[in-house]
Amino acid sequence: CYILIPSHPFTLCLCHFCLTHKEWPFCFKSWESSDPTKGFISLPLNRSYYHIQKPYDLPENQRYCFSDGVHRCWVYSTDKPHTPTSQTKPRTEIAIQGYNYSYGVWQFEGHWYVPQGTSGVCIMQVFGASPPHATTLMLRVVNGSLLYYRGPVLVQDIYDKWFKLNVIHDVDAAKVKVYINGCLIFEADGRGGTSHAFKCGVYAQNDDSYYMESRWKDIKVLRKCD
Repeated sequence: CYILIPSHPFTLCLCHFCLTHKEWPFCFKSWESSDPTKGFISLPLNRSYYHIQKPYDLPENQRYCFSDGVHRCWVYSTDKPHTPTSQTKPRTEIAIQGYNYSYGVWQFEGHWYVPQGTSGVCIMQVFGASPPHATTLMLRVVNGSLLYYRGPVLVQDIYDKWFKLNVIHDVDAAKVKVYINGCLIFEADGRGGTSHAFKCGVYAQNDDSYYMESRWKDIKVLRKCD
C-alpha cells in the first residue's frame, strides 16, 4: 500500500506500516521525482572537511578505517570518551567541520550499514541546538530498529543492509526532514541553536551494546541553491 506525502503532493511512498514491517520499501514515483537533492548543490568533501572523533587514548586506526570507498567506525562501551575532559559516552564519529552553518537549508546524504548486534547507539546527528539540548537530530539504532532519539521507530529490521539516508535541515523554518531510500519518512521541529554540523558513525547512548559499528559510503554535504 502507498500513502501520499503531504509535502510532496506528487510522490507516493509506502505507508508507515509497510516501512516498519516489510522487507524494505522503495519509492513509487509518480509525476514528480522524489529526489530530495533536487534544488541543492553538492559541496566538495574531502579529509580536510572532516575529522574523526574517537577515544582519546587510542590511535585512529584502532577505531576507524577507510577502504574501498567505505568508512568503518566502531567503538566499545568500555572505551574512553573523545577528550580527557568529556563526560559523554564513547564514540567514533566522522565529524564534518568544514561546513558548520547557522542559516539556510542544508542536507546530509550517505549510505549506511549497521551489523547485527549493534544497539543503543546514535549513527547520525545534526549537532547544535539551544540549551538544554545539544543536538537538533539524532538517529539511533536500538535492537535492530532505527529511531528518532528514543522514539518513534522509523524503520525496523535494519541489520546487515545498506540504506540511503538524506537529512534536510531548514534552519530558518526550524524543520528537519528524514528520507530513507528517497522516501520522506519523518519530519520534526528544529531545536534552535546558532551553529550546526553533521556527524555520522557510532556514539553510545542508553543501553548500549558492548560493541557498536556502522559503515558509511558516498557521504555528501549539500546546500540549497539561492
